[in-house]
This record gives sequence, structure tokens and C-alpha cells, in this order.
Amino acid sequence: MDVESILIATSLVALSALLFVLSVRAVVRYFETRSRAQLMWGSGLSIATAAMVVEAVVYLGVVSSPILQAYVFFSAAIVGVLSLGATKILRSPRVEKFYTAYIVVTSAVVALASGWTPLPLSMVTSGIITGNPPLLLILLSSLVTIPATVVLLTATFLSLRRSWRWQTLLMAAGAIILGAGGALYIASFPIALYYAEFIGILLLFLGLVSLPQTAPAPAPTPAST
Repeated sequence: MDVESILIATSLVALSALLFVLSVRAVVRYFETRSRAQLMWGSGLSIATAAMVVEAVVYLGVVSSPILQAYVFFSAAIVGVLSLGATKILRSPRVEKFYTAYIVVTSAVVALASGWTPLPLSMVTSGIITGNPPLLLILLSSLVTIPATVVLLTATFLSLRRSWRWQTLLMAAGAIILGAGGALYIASFPIALYYAEFIGILLLFLGLVSLPQTAPAPAPTPAST
């Protein structure tokens, strides 16, 4: 491997390790707070870690159809699961339940379709996953990624309306970067997608975990006599 290849491989491994640390942090916070949002963020970051590990492994030369099938599923599930951590901002339990069921069902469909559809090794060029999966998988994945991006952007917009916070701007930037990731995948600069994924997920995570939680109203103190 030349120097450039070593640097890319090292950066992919480092990004995988950092995403793993972030996912563990979110899971630990879930056990501390028992917050459903923290669980969803931790799960989304865990899937992102798995996707980044696949990218690193493929770049190092380990390529197979099952690995590519898993990658297609991970790429769709990342945004879907992360968006479940933002539904609380919508303040609608009915919408939250419906959307959760929708993401679970559509993600399961993508997982089954990915497992049943053999993917050619020609999707990988010089260690980078550059080829698109079959049209059916792209369409099914869009059933997850498009609504998830809309939910993330809607939650960001509502947060900005209620209070102008820098955390919300991080969420907006992360959602936009993730939503635009497909354009980088189709463009002739595929390695940029890997870094765009990481940056988008990192910004979303920082924005989501930094949003202030609604504190319960203090109990009234008895008037002194």
C-alpha cells in the first residue's frame, strides 16, 4: 500500500473507533437517564459504527456479497434510527408511535431485501464502495432515508422556532449533510461520502445530546408565616 492508501485506511479505522466510543457514551447515558431518545441515538451510532467498520474492512481488501448486503442495510438504517431520537421534539405521542412503527417495518423490509439480493463485487473499486445497489434496494432504502431526513429537519425547525440554540444548528447541519450523502455517493468523489457520513452523524449526535432537557416544575414551597 502506498502512503495515501495507508492514510485512508488509518483514518477509516480511527473514525470507526471514534464512532464506537460515541455509541458507548450514548448507551451509558441511556442507562443513567432511561431516556428513549438516548437509546435511539446509541443504536443509530452503533449502526453507523458497523457501517464504518465495513468501509474500513472493504478498503483493506476483504470483500464479499454478504458484507455489501449488510452495508446497504446499515446505510439506510443509520438515518432512520437516529431520527427516532428526535421524535420527542415533535411533542405528539401519536405521531411518535406511528413513525416508530413505520421505521421498524420499512427497515425490516430493507434488511430482508438486502439479504435476498446478491450484490456484485464490482461495486467496489480500489477498496471504495462506489457502485450503486440494484434499483429495488435504492427505492426501498429511500422509504427509510427520505422520511427520516424530513423528520430530522422538521425537529430542527421546530427547535429553532421555540428557542434559537447553537445545538439546533448542529442538528440542522448534520441532517443536511446526511441527506446530501447520496449525491456524493453518485458523484465521482466517493471517498468524500465516508467523511460526510461521519461528520453528519457527529454533528447530529452533538446537537441532540446537548439539547436541554425539560426540567419538571419545582414544587411550590409553603408560604412562611
